[in-house]
Amino acid sequence: MGNKTVVTVIANVAAKPAATRDACLVVIYGLDLGKKYNVDQKNVSIGRSSSADVQIDQESVSRNHCKLINTGQTVLLRDLGSTNGTYVNDELVDEYVLRDGDFIKVGRCIFKFLVGTNIENAYHEEIYRLTTIDGLTQIFNKRYFVETLEREIGRAHRYRRNLSLIMFDIDHFKEINDTHGHLAGDHILRQLAATIKTRIRREDILARYGGEEFAIVLPEIDTANATAFAEKVRMLVERTVFEFEDVRIPLTVSVGVACLTPELQAPEDLVKLADEKLYLAKEQGRNRVIG
Repeated sequence: MGNKTVVTVIANVAAKPAATRDACLVVIYGLDLGKKYNVDQKNVSIGRSSSADVQIDQESVSRNHCKLINTGQTVLLRDLGSTNGTYVNDELVDEYVLRDGDFIKVGRCIFKFLVGTNIENAYHEEIYRLTTIDGLTQIFNKRYFVETLEREIGRAHRYRRNLSLIMFDIDHFKEINDTHGHLAGDHILRQLAATIKTRIRREDILARYGGEEFAIVLPEIDTANATAFAEKVRMLVERTVFEFEDVRIPLTVSVGVACLTPELQAPEDLVKLADEKLYLAKEQGRNRVIG
């Protein structure tokens, strides 16, 4: 792996953070999903050690990984020379003055930092958000996808409108994890989701279906246009530079496209059809679209 680039972020004086008497970390990805850790003492340690205030029992986490320093005015995150580094909003940091809503990644665990005058409301809103959003990729999760697809199928049948579904997954993703590690794999999933999210319409639904498999629901789009869009997605992924810690990781996806017909009534029927075409794309050599 290449050398790490460490970022020391100085707070913007003009944008003062809220009072830090009420601050917490919420687990949005990893074990203990939804668990809250109050940051109500001067020092809060995070690491693999059993003596850490926030213990994360993962090999990718150092025994004394990082700590939060609450000055009463700000909360400073400081890396403690960890092996795999501490990330805030996908940037490797040494020290960082935290802001409300920042994402902190320690090993394979992701926290959301919340601070403000009504921390309990903010916490409950975040827990509700976790019912629809995938914590790693920050796109919709499988539960929301299935509920939305069921609603869109009913709407399409009722008004006799087109509805298409794209299912795709990363080619040889296991090799990426085996070669570069699971931290790299997680980063790739996040970068892939962020890349595709910028190219879809407001009414489209991009979701993480599971593991390295993703789905896009395309209301009022027929098979030909859905297949053309799927090809744009495939080419976008192939041409995008994916990197983790200065190491470039080439990426391709295999894509299956299905369009709703009168015979398809349930979400699982449309998903099965799109999945069958996805696996056909893999059987025919990967990095291709089957519609």
